[in-house]
Order: sequence, then structure tokens, then C-alpha cells
Amino acid sequence: MSLAKTLWQDNSDLATRILGHGFVRGLADGSLPIHCFKGYVAQDAYFLESFARAYAFCLAYSTEREDLQTFADLIAGVRAELELHKSYAQRWQVDLSAVNPLPATNAYVVFLMQTAEAGDLGETVAALTPCMRLYAYLGRSLKTRDVAPLYREWVETYADPEFEKLAARLEALLDRHASDTAPVRANYRRAMELEHDFFDASL
Repeated sequence: MSLAKTLWQDNSDLATRILGHGFVRGLADGSLPIHCFKGYVAQDAYFLESFARAYAFCLAYSTEREDLQTFADLIAGVRAELELHKSYAQRWQVDLSAVNPLPATNAYVVFLMQTAEAGDLGETVAALTPCMRLYAYLGRSLKTRDVAPLYREWVETYADPEFEKLAARLEALLDRHASDTAPVRANYRRAMELEHDFFDASL
């Protein structure tokens, strides 16, 4: 089994817990209060900017031409997500220009930036992969349910096969550049924990 699949399997307890989280359930059935979603959009937009910067560090540290193209495409994927958040913000009057990050958001951003700045490509990719794989998992899982119209666009975004392809490309980078070491495992686990805390804070 590949390292990416092994790490995802070994952290399936957190993936299951997040899928059952009240915020995620509320996205599916439409019961999530709008003010919670608006807060989430603002926090996630703030977080995604740092996520893109972490990709940029990876791009800078890459030496293989294929990796350069993949990280550039992953950054483009974050831009597409930010455009979606911008549309949410316009629809529900969310100010994205001066977001005050919650402690959970700040903790995730600091973790990513410190990891990326340290310069170990494999360890940085291990910190980035859970976000992509988790959101693809959530999108696909929720798509099988009778999703309420209110947040259907969110679900469809992350259930889209194109998003799955980006997650798979990042996992391929993980398999290529990371080894099954304690720091890699710790970074993957920590990112999954921070994902849970992010949803928790948004609810």
C-alpha cells in the first residue's frame, strides 16, 4: 500500500469523526445556521491564502519539472476555491478584506507556515495532503445523501472529480517525496486534528 493510502487509513478515526461533526452534518441537511457558514467562509478564505503560500514554498524547493507543474496546478486549484468563497461572500455580505483569524485558524496557519519554511518537501506535503484528501472524502460522502439546496454548491465543489484529481496528484507527491518517518506521520496527524478543530470553531 502507498504511503498516502497508509496515512489516510491510519487516520480514518479522525476522518469519520469529522464526517459526523455537527458542522458537516448541517451542510448536508441544510440545518447549519447561515451565520456559522458565513464565519466559516471568512476563516477558510484566510486559511487558503496560507495554504497557497505553503504550496509556493514546495514549488520553490522542487527540482523536478513534473513537480513544478503539479504545484503550480495545485496553487491554481486554491485560486478556484478562493473564487468560490468570493462568490459566497458577495451573496451573503461577508467581508473578506479584514478577517480576524480564530485561534483554530491561526494554529493551522502557523503549523503550515512553520512546516513549509523548514524546507523539507516530504514533511510539508504530509502537512498539506490531509486537507485535500479530507475535503474530497467529505464531498463524495455527502453527495450520496439527499443534500439540501442551501449548501449543495459546497458539497458539489468537493465531490467534483476534478477536485479528486488534485487530491490524488498531491498524494502522488507525498508518495514520491516523503518517507514513512515519525515527523511525516506527526504532520499528517496534526493536520487532521487541526481540520477537526477548524470545523469545531466554525460551529
